[in-house]
Amino acid sequence: MAARKDTPSLHATFYMFLHVIFVVSSSEASESETLLKFKASLQPNNALISWNGSTIPCSEHNVNWVGVYCGKGKVKGLRLENMGLNGFIDVDLLALLSNLRTISFMKNNFDGPLPDLKKLSALRSVYLSNNNFSGEIPYDAFSGMLRLKRVHLAHNQFAGSIPTSLITLPKLLELRLEDNHFDGQIPDFQQESLNYFNVSGNELEGPIPNSLSGMDSSSFSGNLELCGKPMGNCDEGSIPSILVIVILATMATVGIGIVVFINHKRQPALLTKAPVQPSNLQKKSGIKESNESGKDSTNRSGNTKKVEGVKLTFVREDREKFDMQELLKASAEILGSGSFGSSYKAALHNGQVMVVKRFKQMNNLGKEEFKEHMSKLGRLRHPNLLPLVAYYYRKEEKLLAFDFVQKASLAVHLHVHEALGQPSLDWPTRLKIVKGIAKSLQYMYNELPNLIAPHGHLKSSNVLLNESFDPLLTDYGLIPLINQEDARDIMVVYKSPEYLQQGRITKKTDVWSFGLLILEILTGKFPANILQQGKGKEEDLSVTWVNSVVPEEWTNEVFDKEMGATRNSEGEMHKLLKIGLACCERNVEKRWDLNEVVEKIEELVEREDTEEEIFYTSYASNEAGSTRELSADFQLSMHDE
Repeated sequence: MAARKDTPSLHATFYMFLHVIFVVSSSEASESETLLKFKASLQPNNALISWNGSTIPCSEHNVNWVGVYCGKGKVKGLRLENMGLNGFIDVDLLALLSNLRTISFMKNNFDGPLPDLKKLSALRSVYLSNNNFSGEIPYDAFSGMLRLKRVHLAHNQFAGSIPTSLITLPKLLELRLEDNHFDGQIPDFQQESLNYFNVSGNELEGPIPNSLSGMDSSSFSGNLELCGKPMGNCDEGSIPSILVIVILATMATVGIGIVVFINHKRQPALLTKAPVQPSNLQKKSGIKESNESGKDSTNRSGNTKKVEGVKLTFVREDREKFDMQELLKASAEILGSGSFGSSYKAALHNGQVMVVKRFKQMNNLGKEEFKEHMSKLGRLRHPNLLPLVAYYYRKEEKLLAFDFVQKASLAVHLHVHEALGQPSLDWPTRLKIVKGIAKSLQYMYNELPNLIAPHGHLKSSNVLLNESFDPLLTDYGLIPLINQEDARDIMVVYKSPEYLQQGRITKKTDVWSFGLLILEILTGKFPANILQQGKGKEEDLSVTWVNSVVPEEWTNEVFDKEMGATRNSEGEMHKLLKIGLACCERNVEKRWDLNEVVEKIEELVEREDTEEEIFYTSYASNEAGSTRELSADFQLSMHDE
């Protein structure tokens, strides 16, 4: 009897051994095939002659391929430097190398835009210096790359703003952007880990953030308009601080005119330096044309009434008002740059704290049309909408003023909360947020029936959270205002399946955006189709991924472990995920309408926890925490040259 029991055991062991050999061989072959395909995308081919199908990279019986670095039999790094390479860096192929941690293509001839690096979310180091890359880098180019430590993009032809997603990288050690054409202000890097920073030889301007004041002055040299420690002091006394920011942000388009008129009485020296006749900048400012009457209208102080054209228009009567001068004098700081432009936090003398958003993509809109739409937005009253307080109109750009919300955005709480020392959002909080968003969308659909997509730009970074973690939607109702050529590139609704396929948006397009947001809230992952670079990509990677997992595995494979799932809440999570998928239906006819979505969401409840449930929650949380801690320790032990 004993012999008969041992026989199947030996058979099982033998087959298991064969299975392991097959899996390892398949894995090695897969990496080999991936690298050979990647080689084919590069020129010249003879630069990588050692890459061939007769050997396997990282094999114990073969020397490593040139530039391929291995660890535990897997490809961990690619160092293809100074090889005269050009062509297409196929990030989709590199993403198949699941153990890849470092890429270096320095000192080659690659050109065009920055590759879509966020598809390589596990990278620790990126070295692309000394090439010919060019163009603006999307603000979210590094979103979700929470392990990234080193970013070297020096000596290229990059232009535009420094991407603000860099400030969300919690482990950033080195950032090299020198000798490019970056302009605008330096974002406020708060990472304590950052020990090397270089933006010299660019076209940056404005004050250097205090968080970077300890860096060597050589890190900022060659930027003539930068000021503050360790460079020369900013002259804060001569021009109000918010005005400095506005001048820098608009490259003096607005600033000169405002300084001349507002500071006429207090700063005559500036006025005497200005030309007697209005300059082109002053004409573009709209200050004069807003008060043209054909008569000489001077007040007792000698200032013309044209100065009154530089004023805020309030859309709410229930707010303490302030004038433009008060706003310009307020102490201010830049909050960052988004899809539409820059945002500033301004603290007024009366204690009010405002957020001023600057828009430059509205210059095709007439003043009366703009004013009428602002009035409509100003009449909206809902606890889950961040209310518009006031606006400033100028043909070339517009300023919108909102109340400041302390708690930051949903995106921050979902993706970078650990770096900021904040707890993760649990399931009840996430459900509360989803319900608030649903109610506010339904309200906007009722109040703005003439808008095809009343929100139009719904995403996690446009959902703020107040002290009670109630959601407050921002950047809503802007489709009629944004220039269409700009809207197609930056607004979420224009990335929907119906627009990509048929060039149209519908009443259900906001529902599609809401569905993606629900998936992001439940999975803790960025919606891939919104983040991916380029146009015309119709595949919805977030939905495809969720649909590829059977519902029985959603709890283990799909849901964000940090929600603290409980046995009684899993059923409700499953229901919400199905709602999200129904919202993301590619066929508009089959997609749920908003009222149906809201009705189904309102049916979801938070289940009360029993003692058994509390134990299960604590156990699951501890398990998830241990896993993350072990994973972090393992990652940190890797060599990441």
